[in-house]
Amino acid sequence: MRALTVVLSSLLVVTTFAPPATAKPAAAGQTDVVFQRADFTAGTAEGTAAGDGLSFASPAGTTAYTDALGTKTWEYARWTGPERAIGFPATELIASWTADLPPGSWLQVEARARNAEGLTKWYSLGRWAYAEGDIRRTSVSGQGDDDATVAVDTLVAAAGKQMSGYQLRLTLYRTPGSSLTPRVRTSGAMASNVPQRKTVPVSPGGGAWGVELDVPRRSQNVHVGHYPEWDGGGEAWCSPTSTTMVLGYWGKWPSAQDTAWVDPSDPDPEVDYAARYTYDHAYQGAGNWPFNTAYAGRYGLDGFVTRLRTLTELERLVKAGVPVITSQSFKKSELPGAGYGTNGHLMVIVGFTATGDVIANDPASSSNAAVRHVYPRADFENVWLRSSSSGGIAYVIHPAGHALPATTPGLPANW
Repeated sequence: MRALTVVLSSLLVVTTFAPPATAKPAAAGQTDVVFQRADFTAGTAEGTAAGDGLSFASPAGTTAYTDALGTKTWEYARWTGPERAIGFPATELIASWTADLPPGSWLQVEARARNAEGLTKWYSLGRWAYAEGDIRRTSVSGQGDDDATVAVDTLVAAAGKQMSGYQLRLTLYRTPGSSLTPRVRTSGAMASNVPQRKTVPVSPGGGAWGVELDVPRRSQNVHVGHYPEWDGGGEAWCSPTSTTMVLGYWGKWPSAQDTAWVDPSDPDPEVDYAARYTYDHAYQGAGNWPFNTAYAGRYGLDGFVTRLRTLTELERLVKAGVPVITSQSFKKSELPGAGYGTNGHLMVIVGFTATGDVIANDPASSSNAAVRHVYPRADFENVWLRSSSSGGIAYVIHPAGHALPATTPGLPANW
């Protein structure tokens, strides 16, 4: 489960593509959002090399880092991206990435923003590692100041300090004297501004009515009480369970050797594995949004966090064969067919009925067989997009060779 930060009056989504000069702002009452993918050939390199991603080429220096595992010294190489214009006043920014990080290496992702008073300080948006013996995988709390704060994985502008631009900074670390070559394969940022609205109008069809993708079904609730050291057990594992379903759709799951540590009586050890390797030690949960897409990158997939403006946009992705993970909150009475309420929950949108209702693999189900749900289109769209919910947060995970469809014409690209 990921409890939503209710500062969602606007969100910011950033990518390395500047929005076209001719792009129109979103319609009144609709989310402004842009996703920009990082171009590693631009910016400033300190010991990094751009080519197939961004690689550690030579150490720019050494530094000590202390966490619960102790104090260790690391060589580092760093890339600072150029400043990117957002194209509208944004209130939030979320960075995401995929990387190849062998044991003995890790990655820190930072961002700073431009507001009317100039550039802010650098904020850490995550310290990421696959291995567990090097550092504790973590978000960083306590970074707030007069310009912004970091809510787990989201840079949130202070009141009156909307962001007009931003920079990313990626630092790769490795064991001193080693020949390890940690590499960032993809990175980008989403900047957005979600309007204050209690209700959201239903959107028109986007070409996927009658389409249902064959996504494996996994229930988080069959893992209740499992491995409570990672967010209390399966009752809180909606995000890694959803990510696991999408990985299974693409034929990418941990091997039996990977999951050999899981109790043999566990029905779906790949879910426990995902919870362990998405766990954020500061947030103390497995629902960190970019940590889930970074985990998908472990299997060679491209993954990023963005916001979608409508179900019409989501249909474009489903029609192209890409299931989408969404984040929403609602009372029990607000989403017919769910049978529960939540302050933050992830599920996989796998298709649409012939009349446009949403077909979801909802991990908050009693069994794998019960995971498929049909939710009324208007109700689902409302509880997903309104400002008291996530404002349209989505994980998009796909193989690099599986092209994404065109984004909404005339608006800044949000994937």
